[in-house]
Amino acid sequence: MNTSNALQEIKGPIVLAGAGKMGGAMLSGWLAQGLAPRHVVVIEPNPSGEIGPLTKKGVRLNPSPRDIGAAATLVVALKPQMFREAGAMLKSFSGSSTLVVSIMAGTTIASISDVCGGMVVRAMPNTPAAIGRGITVAVAARNVSASQRAVADALLRATGSVEWIDDENLMDAVTALSGSGPAYVFLLAEELARAGVEAGLPADLAAKLARETVAGSGELLHRSEIPSATLRQNVTSPGGTTAAALEVLMGPDGMQSLLTRAVAAATKRSKELAK
Repeated sequence: MNTSNALQEIKGPIVLAGAGKMGGAMLSGWLAQGLAPRHVVVIEPNPSGEIGPLTKKGVRLNPSPRDIGAAATLVVALKPQMFREAGAMLKSFSGSSTLVVSIMAGTTIASISDVCGGMVVRAMPNTPAAIGRGITVAVAARNVSASQRAVADALLRATGSVEWIDDENLMDAVTALSGSGPAYVFLLAEELARAGVEAGLPADLAAKLARETVAGSGELLHRSEIPSATLRQNVTSPGGTTAAALEVLMGPDGMQSLLTRAVAAATKRSKELAK
């Protein structure tokens, strides 16, 4: 069953708590894939301009919990620091059989279950979800049924691809790699442009070349089944300009060392946030 068909078969209500950038991207993806707006309830104290028009199509915004009751599915897209203080509100939409899908960084299944109850799926998407090109990793609590996992998969897959894991302990490293990863790529474009200016290029040209090079290379990587190492080697002629640059980038203090340390630091911080 494809994502669109799976979403159309979901019976509401689906309560989305938090419709910021990531929650809003998920909502847009669901509706684009055919989920009926009348099945969606949005809880958002500061709704964006995009939410208003959706209410005219049937999406319900900030109704009283008494009017909704326990939802079939509760998607929690709040900032982690807001999670505990929103506990009473979240609990009012959750029953013992509610599927609770959380996309909050560093928030464990145990913590989510303690606040919300229900059957918990913990997921970590990333910001390319905003254009339908995200990657999400998800892990389900043991009491999540196969049908609930299929619902969670359909909801998450509306913004990109989904990978499922069985070991929740891996989620900290997932957060460090793919959750935070877009920032590393944007930094690459930023610093590549800066280096171009240092080499003598006008700033606007350097920014354009860096942006398009990173974007185009990412699209090539996306479309190709060739390993990234092979794609790199295909650009590199022995003794050429690329080889000279890679001697620096792949040296003792180069990208391998930097990214290993960066991902380790982000993993450590994710574990700290979970405490």
